[in-house]
Amino acid sequence: MADPLAVVPYALAATGGRIDADGVTFDAAQLTAAGLTLLRRSAPLVRALAGRRAAILLPTSPAFLVALAACEGRGAVLVNPLAAPPEIADQLADADVGAVFTTAALATRLPAGTVHVLVDGAPAVARVVEADGTTCEVDLAAHAGDALALEGSRDADGSDEEAAVVYTSAMRGRALGAILTHRNLLSNARATIEAGGVTAADHALAVLPFSHLFGLVVSGLTPLLAGGRVTTMARFNPITAVDLIAHQGVTFLVGVPAVFAALLQAAERRGDLRTHALRTCICGGAPLPVALQDRWAATTGVELRQGYGLTEAGPVCLFNRVDRPNRRGTLGVPFPGITVAIRDPNTGMPCQEGSRGEICVRGPNVGPGYVSHGADGLGRWPDASGDGSPWLRTGDLGTGDADGYVTFEGVCKPMFTRNGFNVYPRELERVVGEMPGVRRVRVRAVPDAVREHDIVLEVEGRVEEGEVRRWCEERLGGYKQPRGVEVVA
Repeated sequence: MADPLAVVPYALAATGGRIDADGVTFDAAQLTAAGLTLLRRSAPLVRALAGRRAAILLPTSPAFLVALAACEGRGAVLVNPLAAPPEIADQLADADVGAVFTTAALATRLPAGTVHVLVDGAPAVARVVEADGTTCEVDLAAHAGDALALEGSRDADGSDEEAAVVYTSAMRGRALGAILTHRNLLSNARATIEAGGVTAADHALAVLPFSHLFGLVVSGLTPLLAGGRVTTMARFNPITAVDLIAHQGVTFLVGVPAVFAALLQAAERRGDLRTHALRTCICGGAPLPVALQDRWAATTGVELRQGYGLTEAGPVCLFNRVDRPNRRGTLGVPFPGITVAIRDPNTGMPCQEGSRGEICVRGPNVGPGYVSHGADGLGRWPDASGDGSPWLRTGDLGTGDADGYVTFEGVCKPMFTRNGFNVYPRELERVVGEMPGVRRVRVRAVPDAVREHDIVLEVEGRVEEGEVRRWCEERLGGYKQPRGVEVVA
């Protein structure tokens, strides 16, 4: 490649960033070198990935960076560990995945015969499992960080080749694989560094899944690219998180509203959270209630700054930057290098200041499209002048003011959020509608103060509530499970 630092894992390795879990710290360069060693020492893995994508099915951990490096620049499908086996199988087939990086516990969710690499022991060792079940242990002992010689520009724009694929936008009933390039991810991480004032002195606590682009880019790539430190949590536990914040010098925290609500509740049980090093707190993924912002500031003395984004845009587009007053209740202003406009959702024409319209974005963060069925995903408006790139239509509504601050005003696409994850009613209706005996399904979103929304299924047919719940448990991810099931014969 012309410039290795235009590829995400190499760019991270060149900064001196560190990532840790369970008290063990690794240099980003060390983990990147381990991933490259894994790929170069395993002929079966190389054969499995020839001309095909890789996939990563891992909890948030240092091993995630090993897997990302082992993909060596090719598109990696980021699979949510909460996904059900049928969802995983659909994604692997749609993206033509040749091998999956995972753990022994999560490998049980893979389709039979899937080539996979167990990275439980990374960065010391990994185990490649071929389609016929043959296994081979790969010694990664030569992964010492100083053995990774990198030359290139620290400011490389990023390659236009695929870096990640994330499944989202199931407006028509099936999730689509949104493609993000190395340029998309690096530009968004660098914009976060600028807007968030992130430095090599920052210590981030990564409580969001790296399979979620918000978690990967903002709480993972951003502090590492700045040369800082990231402490990972494989599974979010608010009591443990509060303890880490209070005693481990955490300065940078990223979460969804449900995370910050849980942290406040935990803080109330264990005592005041005013003894901490927190400097920047970022919230996104779902609308943030002003009351929660007020409570967070009163409890910690630190502003909770809201942002806005979506997977197809790498992901962040708007943010209440740290060098400006935090306007609670707003999504903030456009990220550096990104243009945001409020447009009529029917005509694409710009709306007048203060008028509600669709939030549209363009910039180096916007991905090129989807793996397949792109017509079912988010649309784009052409640039009227013909000189600029098209505008990505987000399907979200907002208003803008004279200072460039945008306020969220709802959605014009069929979806709602739950614990920061997008839920698409048509996807649930399709899956439950395939159940024998079901004639009709309706999904109802019930507002919830903590989780944004809960899910209620109204099912018409000759089925029992327990049967519907078991069907959902087997075929839908954890955050898509209904709270209530109402059956009408």
